[in-house]
Amino acid sequence: MEAYEEDGPWVWVGFASESRLVVAHAVGERKQYMADKVVKTTKKRIGSMPLFVSDGLKFYTRALLKSYGKLVAFPKTGRRGRPRKPKLVQNADLRYAQVIKFKARAAIRKVKNKVIFGKDIDPKDISTSQVERQNLTLRQDKNRISRKTIGFSKKISELDKQMTLYFAHFNFCRGHWSLISLDRLGRKRKNTPLRRDLV
Repeated sequence: MEAYEEDGPWVWVGFASESRLVVAHAVGERKQYMADKVVKTTKKRIGSMPLFVSDGLKFYTRALLKSYGKLVAFPKTGRRGRPRKPKLVQNADLRYAQVIKFKARAAIRKVKNKVIFGKDIDPKDISTSQVERQNLTLRQDKNRISRKTIGFSKKISELDKQMTLYFAHFNFCRGHWSLISLDRLGRKRKNTPLRRDLV
């Protein structure tokens, strides 16, 4: 098993950076089945094919192929031996890039952007800074997931319920300064991710 910075439950988040909308979340181990769950839920909730950007965690590539790829079977050759197993192939419209950070002695030494699937991806669009800022906001707001806390959840199911409530408030009720619009009287108002277009 690959070693990670922190073992234990993780809060997985599918995040639309342009609207600050949390599309999907899951609480669980840092393993393939959890990445599959978040990507599958994200696919159900969005109707388009966005640009996916993540950190360098290997699970996302397989999860995206499972949700957006197709299984291709190879024709039989007539030769002896085992036939080739079917292979997951990417959808032509799938675009996915990673931001890989190289650390040494707890400090980031190098950041590399890597395109995994797709073409014509603008390097300016390959960024995880907004979701990282959202994760910081989440840690500040919820004592249950702040680092080295004594207010942790004893059960993953209870933490998941708390996160569901938090993200519902985040998406529907909480105004964000990054989503400013003018009302009918010309006053500035903060919008929620789901109401940013409704003025």
